[in-house]
Amino acid sequence: MYKLVKTAYFIEGSGRYRVVKNFFYDLLENNQYRYKKFFDIFMILVILSSVTILVIDVREHIPQWLDDYDLYFVTTVFVAEYFLRMWVYSDIHKIIIDEYEESLFLNKPFSYAKLTWNILRNKWRYVTSISALIDLIAILPSYRSLRILRVFVLFRAFKMLRYTRSLTGFFFVLKNKKFELITLATLFLFFIFIAGIMLYVFEGDNDNPNIHNLFDAFYWALVTISTVGYGDISPVTPEGRAVSMLIIVAGVGLLSFFTSIIVSSFAERLDVLREDRVIHETAKKKNMTVICGYGVLGKLVAKGLKKENVEFIILDINPALAEEAHNAGYRAICADATKSTIFEDLGIHKRISNVLCLTSDDIQNAFIAVNVKSLNEKVTVTARCSDDEVAKNLEFAGVDKVIMPEEVAGMMGMVYAGEPVAFDALLAIVEAKGKTLIDEVKVLSGSQLQDKTIDEIEFEQMRIILLGIFKKSDSKDRPDTFVFNPAVEYMICSEDMLVIIGYDIAIANFKKRYQ
Repeated sequence: MYKLVKTAYFIEGSGRYRVVKNFFYDLLENNQYRYKKFFDIFMILVILSSVTILVIDVREHIPQWLDDYDLYFVTTVFVAEYFLRMWVYSDIHKIIIDEYEESLFLNKPFSYAKLTWNILRNKWRYVTSISALIDLIAILPSYRSLRILRVFVLFRAFKMLRYTRSLTGFFFVLKNKKFELITLATLFLFFIFIAGIMLYVFEGDNDNPNIHNLFDAFYWALVTISTVGYGDISPVTPEGRAVSMLIIVAGVGLLSFFTSIIVSSFAERLDVLREDRVIHETAKKKNMTVICGYGVLGKLVAKGLKKENVEFIILDINPALAEEAHNAGYRAICADATKSTIFEDLGIHKRISNVLCLTSDDIQNAFIAVNVKSLNEKVTVTARCSDDEVAKNLEFAGVDKVIMPEEVAGMMGMVYAGEPVAFDALLAIVEAKGKTLIDEVKVLSGSQLQDKTIDEIEFEQMRIILLGIFKKSDSKDRPDTFVFNPAVEYMICSEDMLVIIGYDIAIANFKKRYQ
């Protein structure tokens, strides 16, 4: 017992074991994993090649190398995948640890019999699942010396369901409508049973030469109720034709019922499928910005980010606003941004660099900001706020920037009252109504701007006005600083942000040269 428990704790504490197991789990089960699609394509090609070989072998003799390919390579891939899926399904060492700690806590003997039962029961759940049974049966056609096993080649085609998201989504829809579909199937079988018996009673007594037994009557009922109507069996008596008319009407109704179930289910699933696609698309992006809230401020920010070609996604708990954002051409998901799940799905640790909390509720913005910072404190969080007290709490919680729209609007109103012409000019620049723009240029490490003085940069020649430099602080204890109209000897450092004004063409030329 001691060695068994010691081994279990060793595996539990092994970082390399977790890395390897997480890799195979992501490869086999995690649809968000960037390399899973390559594995899925590989498995589909292997399955198609094996099915092709087995089909050709029915009538023609295949070359020896193809037989070896199917027997050794394909079988090895299928067997390895089967056992890998069984391995990642659960951890045996955790079951051992749980049983050992339970025996210590309850002060009872460690039971090998109970441990073995728990392990076998846990793995049996996977072995008896539909997908695992298909994987197991798909291995059997490799042993073609037993010709009866060739019938299981069909299960290799079923095996492709694992690797096609659209088919998986279809079966998920059917699963959600299980009750309605079972009810429909029951009615379907009931009508076939009644109609088959009635036809056999009316025409089975040598009246209809095509009906030899009860099976022929049930076959006719199935073909008729499905509105296929092959015509190989037709009623010849008035009673049989009356039954035929009734079952045709019932078949049309049942098929309409089935169609409405599927259509309504797909309509319900459509938003989920679209959100899955959006999440899948974001898995390919980096430095994503998340806009939480598609209100007035969120719409303005989204419009500006799109103009600047910034990759972003919109989250809103209101389905109508999420749909509006989607119709506007943005990536949008109807989700509660106060929950950790949505940010983990989007890749908060790898792909998200900025989160903008722009809902109209200060408390909700606070919850979102705290949630994001608790998941990844390196993400830059900007929160909208109307209350001074909440704003202080947000800054205390580590929010990088707090925006108070009412305060900004008041300051702009004050400026407009004092200098209306200057205000109109500044507003025209900010809103980019003309060709004059205000923009920012980040000094990247190794760029031509790094370690140069203001005098060495050709601002005037390139028809650019340097408004100032935003210098990020190296310490959390010191605030970031903005140097307005810096002196010509000011040294530009890496990570500095230059705020410039100029014509759009001049700014584009400046960025092209120095970034």
